[in-house]
Amino acid sequence: MEVEMIEVLLKGVGVGVAVAAPVGPIGLLCIKRTLADGRATGLASGLGAASADAVYGFMVAAGLAATGLLVSYAGPMQIFGGTLIAILGLMSIRAFLKSGDARAKAADAKEVRGMISAYATTFALTISNPMTILAFVALVAGLGASAASSPSAPFILVAGVFFGSALWWLFLVTAAASVRSRITPRATRWLDLVSGIVLLVWGAWITWAAL
Repeated sequence: MEVEMIEVLLKGVGVGVAVAAPVGPIGLLCIKRTLADGRATGLASGLGAASADAVYGFMVAAGLAATGLLVSYAGPMQIFGGTLIAILGLMSIRAFLKSGDARAKAADAKEVRGMISAYATTFALTISNPMTILAFVALVAGLGASAASSPSAPFILVAGVFFGSALWWLFLVTAAASVRSRITPRATRWLDLVSGIVLLVWGAWITWAAL
């Protein structure tokens, strides 16, 4: 039984990494926030996404995916997520327009609140993407009959998904933080503009596709 639970855990870790790794608005936000605000804010962003992945993993493991509840609300969830991405893009463009001194004072005054906001926004973005649920559906079939019959299997699975996703975000943040010292404030400011435009267009496209 312990061997089977270890297998379930490793499958969860693998799926967590596979779901988090593709480049998307969450990855872009994580990199941008790490370069602009530091490793802690980047990690907070990644953990927000990992938490949402764990919620989806639990819902699939508990059999809630079969109810069609998420599918029935796919449109509104996609509109919400796209709108939020577009708003974050506008905020990034606005940050580009601010002076360097104003940006520094804002960063000092809102460091803790910024980490909470970073966690909350990436959690909301990930949880509002109903297509993410499809990446977890295969887990149910992959658990195996004996593992699926264990009451602890869904919880071990969710732990694996969370740790796998968190490991990817830790890797991404570490990679971004390693080059942060080499990027000048001017380059960081232009990064706000470029990432803001990308997020704005990306969010608008997601919303339009849902409509």
